[in-house]
Amino acid sequence: MRLPLPLRHAALAAATTLALCACSSTPESGDTTSASAGTPAAAAAISTAKAATVNLASASGSLVSGKLSVMPMGDGVHLRGEIGGLGANATHAIHIHEKGDCSAADASSAGGHFNPSGSAHGRVSSGAHHGGDMDNIVSNAEGVATVDVHASGVTLGGGAANDVAGKAVVVHAAPDDYTSQPAGNAGARVACGVINVTR
Repeated sequence: MRLPLPLRHAALAAATTLALCACSSTPESGDTTSASAGTPAAAAAISTAKAATVNLASASGSLVSGKLSVMPMGDGVHLRGEIGGLGANATHAIHIHEKGDCSAADASSAGGHFNPSGSAHGRVSSGAHHGGDMDNIVSNAEGVATVDVHASGVTLGGGAANDVAGKAVVVHAAPDDYTSQPAGNAGARVACGVINVTR
């Protein structure tokens, strides 16, 4: 059965309108929304801050302290600086933890490793790892470590689930074995400081 001419025109106009609407909802080249999920596709990959600092204070009765700079780099954030008060020629774990709270004497108030993706603990440069996992640091004969480490899959600023701004950086008494769950068997927390955005 054929529709009367006025109804056929109305149906054709409706179909044309729907087609035009569908075409106009395709993301533009600079659009950061995902057409399939309707959520920001790039929100987890964009750092809005340019720099931050971490003032590490001693924890667990240690004499460890230091200052680090944090900046977005590549697929995550990079930390540089110096940490003193460590044992001579010693290897220590350093991680970003989930809470920006260093108030407990043993830094337990910083919580566990920052792990927004719910991954297993591991080495940042190979396979699954926490967002807060970073390579070990090594002190010199004077007990000073020059820090130059990277955390991948995280951002600085922006408020996404993987944003490290306001989280704590914790130095541990022992090295990270990159295998033991959930924290690499890194031992006591000997220093703690919060990532504070400066610009």
